[in-house]
Amino acid sequence: MNIPYSVWSSYFVDLSPEAMVDEFIKAGYSCTEFSDEHGAMLLERAAGIPGGAEKIGTEMKKYADERGFSFPQGHLYLNVDLCADDAVEILLPWLDLFTAMDIRAGVLHTSCKREDFTAEQRFERWVQVLTKLSGYLRGTQMSIALENAGGYNYSPESLLTLIEAAGGNNLGICLDTGHLNLSRSGKLPRYGMAECTQSEFIRRAGERLIALHIADNDGTADQHMMPFGRGNVKFSDVMQGLREVNYSHLFNLEIPGERSAPLELRHAKLAYIHEICRYLLKE
Repeated sequence: MNIPYSVWSSYFVDLSPEAMVDEFIKAGYSCTEFSDEHGAMLLERAAGIPGGAEKIGTEMKKYADERGFSFPQGHLYLNVDLCADDAVEILLPWLDLFTAMDIRAGVLHTSCKREDFTAEQRFERWVQVLTKLSGYLRGTQMSIALENAGGYNYSPESLLTLIEAAGGNNLGICLDTGHLNLSRSGKLPRYGMAECTQSEFIRRAGERLIALHIADNDGTADQHMMPFGRGNVKFSDVMQGLREVNYSHLFNLEIPGERSAPLELRHAKLAYIHEICRYLLKE
């Protein structure tokens, strides 16, 4: 498969966004999924500046462009509560930042912390928020990729139903292979979801699949490990599904479980991850 691959930028969460870019380039990578931690760093710089999110995002893109680096994918604010009254207000600066950085897929969790909401109220609130966010993005090249996460939407059907109800514009799906592995093991709730393999999820998501969080675990916790370690995600099944749907977006590893090492050792891991990605993506 001739598609770009990357490691989530939170792998270098202890570095500034610029230093993170430099370290990935040093390790031979040309792109990354921009993490919400690095997004928060940029938005902190933008605070109090009129149009600050767009200005800081443009500066970040220029820094990356000058070095031949890019951000095809980004993670929107991890802790946002989509059922909160201010959810849209919180996320709009993130959309301004990401569109300025030319991020094409902004990953979002469909979270809801309102315990007093019924399932119907929760769904209605999600639709309202996603309709507003997708409308805000209309005319841009960025889409919001809803992740199989957040405590509710683990099946492709639940995500597709939500996307359709919100109008379908600038909306897609992000598959997290680790989350799917946990929902299959029973460690995460299925909410009526029938057992679904990695390739089945991919086939059922179809052309709406626009982002990936490739990660491994052993079925007991969301360990965010690189493939082919102690986990039991069937990556041959993942790749079969991606080939069947002709997936053409970023092949991104979300592996913060691998970052608790000195910088030099993280670089050694990145060299090995090159080989993992080349192996998985070979025709």
